Amino acid sequence: MSGPKGSFTQTVKAVAWSFFGVRKSSGQAQDVAKIKPLHLIIAGLLGGALFVAVLVLLVRWVVSSGVAH
Repeated sequence: MSGPKGSFTQTVKAVAWSFFGVRKSSGQAQDVAKIKPLHLIIAGLLGGALFVAVLVLLVRWVVSSGVAH
């Protein structure tokens, strides 16, 4: 692998793009070349946990507001 390694911030951005499912192939190639695997695992787990937490909070809000009655 050549070039400098990516930062954790760059990894978080790549994971965020992957959650949305939109990414240019050139950007993906840069990510693959620069991202550290450990950063990717940590960012993926944090992103997944955040996604689940937001869904749980949204469901609780909808149920408590009476909209789901």
